[in-house]
Order: sequence, then structure tokens, then C-alpha cells
Amino acid sequence: MNTTPTPRRRYLLATWLSGGSLLIVFVALAVMAVASSIAVGRFARAQALARIELAVSSAREYFHRLGESNLVAARTLADRPTLARLLDEPGTEELNLYLGSYCREMHAADCIVLGPQGNVIATSVPVDNWPEIAAARIEQGERFVIGPRAGGPPIVGAAATVTRRPGFEVLTLQALSGEALQEAGKQTGATISLQNISTYRAPDNDPMTPLHAAALTNGEHAAARIPALREYAASAVMANSAGEPVALLDARLPTAEFDKTAATYRHVMIMVSLLVAILAATAGVLYGLWLASPVVRLAEMARRIGQGDFSRAVPTAAPFELDSLAHAMDDMRGNLIELTSTLRARESEAQAVLSGVVEGVFVTDEQRRIVYANPQFARMVPATDGSPIGRFCGEVLHPTLAPHERPCERDCPIIAARARGAGRLAEQLRRPDGSVRSSIVVSAAPAEGRQVQLLRDETELEAARRARDSVLGNISHEFRTPLAAQLASIEMLRDGLATLTPAEQGQLLLNVERGVLRLMRLIDNLLESVRIESGQLTLRHQDVDMEALAREATELLRPLLDQASLQVSIELEALAGRPVPGDAQRLQQVFVNLLANAAKFAPAGTTIRIGAQRQDSQVEIWVEDEGPGPPPGDPLALFERFRRGENSEPDAPGLGLGLWIVRSIIERHSGSVRVERTAAARTRFVLSLPLGQDSADDQV
Repeated sequence: MNTTPTPRRRYLLATWLSGGSLLIVFVALAVMAVASSIAVGRFARAQALARIELAVSSAREYFHRLGESNLVAARTLADRPTLARLLDEPGTEELNLYLGSYCREMHAADCIVLGPQGNVIATSVPVDNWPEIAAARIEQGERFVIGPRAGGPPIVGAAATVTRRPGFEVLTLQALSGEALQEAGKQTGATISLQNISTYRAPDNDPMTPLHAAALTNGEHAAARIPALREYAASAVMANSAGEPVALLDARLPTAEFDKTAATYRHVMIMVSLLVAILAATAGVLYGLWLASPVVRLAEMARRIGQGDFSRAVPTAAPFELDSLAHAMDDMRGNLIELTSTLRARESEAQAVLSGVVEGVFVTDEQRRIVYANPQFARMVPATDGSPIGRFCGEVLHPTLAPHERPCERDCPIIAARARGAGRLAEQLRRPDGSVRSSIVVSAAPAEGRQVQLLRDETELEAARRARDSVLGNISHEFRTPLAAQLASIEMLRDGLATLTPAEQGQLLLNVERGVLRLMRLIDNLLESVRIESGQLTLRHQDVDMEALAREATELLRPLLDQASLQVSIELEALAGRPVPGDAQRLQQVFVNLLANAAKFAPAGTTIRIGAQRQDSQVEIWVEDEGPGPPPGDPLALFERFRRGENSEPDAPGLGLGLWIVRSIIERHSGSVRVERTAAARTRFVLSLPLGQDSADDQV
């Protein structure tokens, strides 16, 4: 059954949606306009009442500050020296004039000076109600407010004792009328008036009478709209410091200002509502047409998500079912984004780990074709014909094969891991340059058709093992040979003590001495190599006589040299009287090792020569013999640790530490060592050492 909506139904749905939206907008706007009009009227009334209450409170606070100002003015007048001086001249008109001038300066109504008995000594203007003022001064203290019983505006007064004339007082009076009332209402824009409580009578026809009654009842203030006056008014009771009501404080604001604001807002609301209704009608029609084809857009978004484009969010749609579908699609898009980000982060982490490991890592599929290889694998198994990806792993690794054997035909760790869960195999892999590398291949169990293999090159490790085994074998051989010879000599000496001649006994003891000397030299070289390797070789710098060291080394090796019928010629005239800075013990060991090495290769009956020459700030000292010389290749390889000649050395060749120790000691003296063949076909080991500053200056 075909459920696809026809175009006619689609546009009918759009018409209903747009018409319904328009109707809802009109109703909402009408309700909003009425509610806003009512709310604005109430808000305007509340604002007006708050403002008129603020006006009456502000006026009352202003009058309070005015009383404070009068007190400051009275104290200022009481502190003036001029007043004290004029009080010393009673009966003069000058005091009254001074008080009048000060009152005008301070905008006070009257300034009065009282004597010690409370009598009026001087005043700026005549005082009609002095008894009331005097009584208020006594009852209320230094600040007082009175409402004259005879009528008139309330009076704010202050009193202060004359500083330089104890017993005399100064009073300042301020009538709350005229300019004071204007200043009280200036901040809020309200009209301020005062009603003297003493003469106030509440007429029934006065619209303010209910407000005055309310203020007198609650003792604070009352505010209300007075329709008869078209004003907002507030009334408050003004009391003195003793709590006695003095006056009624009235504040008025015209209602026209607030009514105009409310009317303006209503007109604006009506115009905005009409404009919004027109725009809503237009937008509703367009929106209804837009809602007619949401499925097309959702299908387009589904196609984008299927192609991996997550950049755009799925737009919401109507009706509810399509909106739910849109939200579900957007949730799916978010989940796909999160999953993709997680996978990319995991991939980056895996790439970082695989790129950081020392071993080569590669992954194979079910046919053992390489589908991934890290950079280390590419360096360990360089391919001569392109990338290893997609190729059979045996063709890339090139294991050493028996004749007529295919790569990885047997003992494959990948196949073994599929059966046992893990596989490991030691292989000899042939590189394109023909070299063979000892490697270990470890394979993991398959997961989803993929297997991870780890390739570790153990060529250097294998070489180190072979070197270790060789060194241990050499040490055993080197120690066993002299020990066996010494044991034989000792047995012969023990058995023939009574029959051997002194010459024969001396020869046997000489053999024992040679064996001990050889063992001591081996042990010294081993201990020295350990010190050098651990960084414990320390040097004591002093002036060294190289010729003396050479002769001492020759005497130490005299038994070995005599055994081989070798002579030593020391020709160090170039260093006569010129010492070389260094460690005498270590440099003597250098001579011992070089002489022992020369004694090993020099033909019997030949001469070993020790010579020297100076070159600028250095000296070159050499030991040369008539031996066959080093084998072809890198001559510096002779100075490597445990380096021994393979075919050229005689029996009992040694441990291969002597020349390495020589190089280590000379380099720690900031020098160098080399080997060369001379024009006379001699093998010469040359030591280059820096001269001391004094020796270099002597040469200059």
C-alpha cells in the first residue's frame, strides 16, 4: 500500500499549520496586550506611590540634615574669637550686627546669644516666641524642633556653648518655609509643604484630610492617589527628638506624568502587536509551507551521515513524530562523532606506542600477508622493492632457508600461535646487503583474522653473549696456563731440593716469578677495566718524568723480556728535563701494557724502542717493535674492549684489555693514541699528550 502523501494533502497540511499558527499568535498578542496594559497601569501606580513615599522620606531626611547643619553653624559661631571679643563689650550694637551677618551667611532665620542665667544678650532679629524656644532647648537638648503655638512654619534650632566664655550659649534658628521647602523637594521633583500641628485643623472638605489622619494614626507616613487633586500625595509626621509631633510633612506629584507614561506604553504595545501579527502571519504561511517537506531534509541528512559527514546538526521538524525522528538522528550523529573521536584517539595512542617501542611490530591477515608495519619494522627489515604492506611475511623477512625450502614452510610462529595461543621462534634473517641478523619473532593469537607479531633484533645481544663467553674462556685459559706452569715448577723445586743445583733452582724460581708477574698483570688489567667502566678512575696531576717511568716499566717486565730475548732501547732525549703533567701510576701502566703487547708480537732477539718528539704544545711518545703489525681494517678497532687478534696472536693471547686501558688512560689525560706502520716496517703505538704551560713556554 502506497502511503506517500499527495501534494494536495501536503499543502492542505501547510495551510492548516499556518492558519493555526496565525490564530494562536493573534490570541496570544491580544491577551498579552490586555495583560500588559493592566500590568503597566499597576506598575505606574506602584512607581508613583514609591516615588511619592521616597519624596516625603527624602524631605524629612533633608530637614534632619538641616538640623545637623544648624548645629554645625552654632558650634562654628561659638568657636569664633570675634564672638568672644564682642561678649567682652556688652551693651554695644556691634554684637547684634555680627549675629545678623553670620545668620545671613548661614541662611539661618535668627542667631541668639544667651547669658549664664539664660537671658538673651543679643539677637540678630527680635524673637516673638522666646519662651517656647527656651523650653524646647531645655527639653530636646542641643538640637530641637518646635511648632509655634501662635502658628507659622515649624522652626529647627540648635544650641552650642561659647568656647572661650563658659556659661554663654549660641542658638541658631531656621524656619522651615520658602527656600527650605523648595530645596527639600528639588531632588524628587515633588511639591513639599508643612502643616503646624499646633494650629492644624482637619477640614472635612480637604482631600488631604484622610491622608493626614492615616499618617497621624500610624505615626509614620501614608501615600495615596488623590483623584480630586489629580495628584499622588504622601503625608508623614515630623517629630522632635523627644518624639512629640511637630508638623505634618506633605509631598505631592501630579498624576499626568505617570498617566502619560502608561498611555504611551499602551499605544506602543498596540502598534507592536499589530506589527508582530502581520509578521507572524507572513512567517506562519512560510513556516507552514516549510513544514510540508521535512522528510526530504531528514532523508538528505541521513544520506550525509551515511557518507561520514557529521559537520551539520540534524534540524528539528514538525509534527511530533518527525521531530522525534530528527532528535534520534541527531543523537545518532552525536554518538557517531563520539565513537569516531574515540577510535581516532585510540588509533593515535596505538600509533604512538607502536612508533615508540624499540621492537618492530607487524600485523598479518589469515594468509600471513602484512597489513601493518611500524617504522621500526621497516628499519629492521628494509625492503628493496617497495612497501612490505600486502606482501607475504616470509618474502619480507627473508629467513635463512635450507636448500629447496620455501619461506616459512616449517616452524612458523604465526601458525604455532593459531594452535597454541602464542608462538616464538629464533630466526636468522638475511638483509638485502647480505648481512645476517639474529632475530626473535613472537606471535600473538589471532583476533578477528589479524595476528600481531613482534620482531626483536638480538644480533648485538648475541654478540655480547659470545664476547662474554669468549672473555670467560680467555680468563680461565689465561689463569690456568701460568698457574699450571707455576705448579709444575713448584713440584720440581720441592722434589729436587736435595739434588738440584743452585742454578737449576734459580731457573725454577724465575719461572714461578714470570707466572706470578703474568697473573698480576692480568688481574691489574681486569681491575683497571672495572674502574674505568664504573667511572672510578681518578687521576692525580703532577709533573711526571716519562723516561723514569719507561725504565721502571721495563724493569717490571724484565723477566718476560728476558724470556723472549728482547731488548728495550729508551731514547727520550726530547723530554730531557721537561716533565709531562699527569698521573705517574697510570702512565706507568700505559708503558707496561704497551711493552707487554710488544713482547707478545716482537720476534725473539729483536729490540723494542721507546722514543719521543715534541710538536708545539704536545709531546708524542711511541713504543715500536718489529712485529707483523695490525691486521687489515680499521686500526682503531685494536683499542676496543676485549679486542683480540684472531690468527696473528701467539699462544695465550690475553684478554684484549691492555690497549683499551691504554686508550682510556691517555684520553683522560686529554691526549690520544694511534697505531701506525713506519717506513722501516715497524709497528709503532704513538701517545700524544699535552705539555704543561712551563714546558710550552720553554719551547717558545
